[in-house]
Amino acid sequence: MDDVDRQLIGLLRTNARATVASLAKSLGVSRGTVQNRMARLERDGTIAGYTVRLRPETEPQRVAAFMTISVEGSRAKEEKVLRTLRGDPNVTALYTTNGRWDLVAELAAQSLPDFEQVLNRIRRIDGIAQTETSILLSAYKV
Repeated sequence: MDDVDRQLIGLLRTNARATVASLAKSLGVSRGTVQNRMARLERDGTIAGYTVRLRPETEPQRVAAFMTISVEGSRAKEEKVLRTLRGDPNVTALYTTNGRWDLVAELAAQSLPDFEQVLNRIRRIDGIAQTETSILLSAYKV
């Protein structure tokens, strides 16, 4: 991946619906170059897909949180926990980390009762030793 690829990805992160023509103009390259690069980035898995981002206030009932997770035992247990969490539809992002916590999971649910069920389900996963959850109240752009 070169600088043009990185710039292209940056533009797509800002607006994944940008036209090929506008991307080409911003990058100072031809439309064919943009199309070929996007096809290659998609084919090699660098671009895994395109999505829609909603403003938080458009989903007022949605509950979002970060859960920090400590995994007991071996690396194999951690892999099993990761596989289980990856398959959970309420886990919107998952990170490995260092320090006190092994994992950080971003969670989402439609209501507090749903959120409670999500928490209980995750806490019962074999291999999870301890969790700490913080509900996200407000979002600010940096």
